[in-house]
Amino acid sequence: MSMQETTSELPAKAETQNRAHTVHKIGGTSMSDIETVFDNILIGSRRGDALYNRIFVVSAYGGITDMLLECKKSSEPGVYALYAGSDNDWAWGDSLNKVQDHMLSINASAFDDEADRKVADRFVQERIEGVRNCLIDLQRICSYGHFKLEEHLMTVREMISGIGEAHSAHNTMLLLRRRGVNAVFVDLSGWRESESLSLEERIREGFTDLDLSQVLPIVTGYTQAADGLMGIYGRGYSEVTFSAVACVTGAREAIIHKEFHLSSADPNIVGAGKVRPIGRTNYDVADQLSNMGMEAIHPRAAKGLRQQGIPLRIVNTYEPNHPGTIIDESWNPENPRIEIVTGLENAIEVEVFDQDMVGIPGAGEHALAAFRRFKLPLVSWSLNANTMTFYVSAPLKQVRRVIEVIQKRQPESEIKTRKVDIVSVIGANMRNPHIMSTALRSLNDGGLEVLATHASGRAVDIQIMLADGSYDEAVRVLHRALIEEDTGNCKVDHRSAA
Repeated sequence: MSMQETTSELPAKAETQNRAHTVHKIGGTSMSDIETVFDNILIGSRRGDALYNRIFVVSAYGGITDMLLECKKSSEPGVYALYAGSDNDWAWGDSLNKVQDHMLSINASAFDDEADRKVADRFVQERIEGVRNCLIDLQRICSYGHFKLEEHLMTVREMISGIGEAHSAHNTMLLLRRRGVNAVFVDLSGWRESESLSLEERIREGFTDLDLSQVLPIVTGYTQAADGLMGIYGRGYSEVTFSAVACVTGAREAIIHKEFHLSSADPNIVGAGKVRPIGRTNYDVADQLSNMGMEAIHPRAAKGLRQQGIPLRIVNTYEPNHPGTIIDESWNPENPRIEIVTGLENAIEVEVFDQDMVGIPGAGEHALAAFRRFKLPLVSWSLNANTMTFYVSAPLKQVRRVIEVIQKRQPESEIKTRKVDIVSVIGANMRNPHIMSTALRSLNDGGLEVLATHASGRAVDIQIMLADGSYDEAVRVLHRALIEEDTGNCKVDHRSAA
């Protein structure tokens, strides 16, 4: 039973508004800066009752999940990838040893108290050896013809991944207790539990008998659920756990602590002095950001918060007194404004021309089915009388497989591909006819070639496709024209930080 299927079990909107507590998520990069997390987020100047009525969902320390699964940037194999695909039976074991050594080195840096460090080390060793023994047993069982390793790989991936969040959550609990905080470790990873529970049931069980006014729960970002988080949400599972915890417990607000503000553009491109925090927006904008690969929150995680009327706040770990940006379903700005300029580099345009499509209902179904078959999400697509154009952000090898299938289904079609850059102008209210004209004029004046544009009637984004290699300059040009030179676009409406 999935999170979407059980929304009827969650607290009603009216009830959530009467709750006192907030739910927080701390990302992996922030978690690695332990002292800053304690000084700016977990404790800071809080004393007594002010320490409580908060729940923290934590990610693994930075780099740990890459070591356990595979590196997101370089695709270098981790423990899981080696176990799933290596001909060397011991390669994954050596990789697991490296993970353990790295976790123990983190413990050595984190703990001044030797007794606490020994407890933390024993926890790591128990989890690592438990996983090692399980994987060895599974290999042995699958050496018999009746059992296929491929059928168990997703379960293996989930089990391996959960070690990282359990490690960071357990450490955080120990460090808080040493500082006099009544912290409790809430392990949702299903470690050595035989009962199969849904996501919501697992969370309810974890929070049974916890008085949030008296304890500070530190929760694993990974939750073991009957339908499997990894298979549905990929590596966005920690945000799904975060959202589900907020919904199930009826939080007043959900807060994500990142290493940066949700700003009007990438400061590395535009310049740190030119970008500004968005301040306030709505879930429509959050969805568009996800579509551009710049997730404020995983789109399926946002769905639960949106349905329950729980505002989401994005704050900067390193600026604890800044209110950040609040994302609220009810926010509908009266005045049109651009909030962010972002996009995708090195996207691929797939153009399918087929004269036989003219006048045929559902003519695009074969092509759409091919993208679904290979699980390639579309950034955008358009259709006219005889041409379908798709924009994807995926390895060219995967795109070629899709093209082969389309060509077989539509043998008379002509298919062309090219690399493009996609720049998206996004805002909660863009109902101003001058936005499009200003954007195109500024790009033309900047000598940038526009290949195509897409805008919907919902008026939350404009996508502009440009020649490959134009991305950085296009972002700078659009940010300058639509935000820096139009201060009315960037009026913000902050609420007080929780």
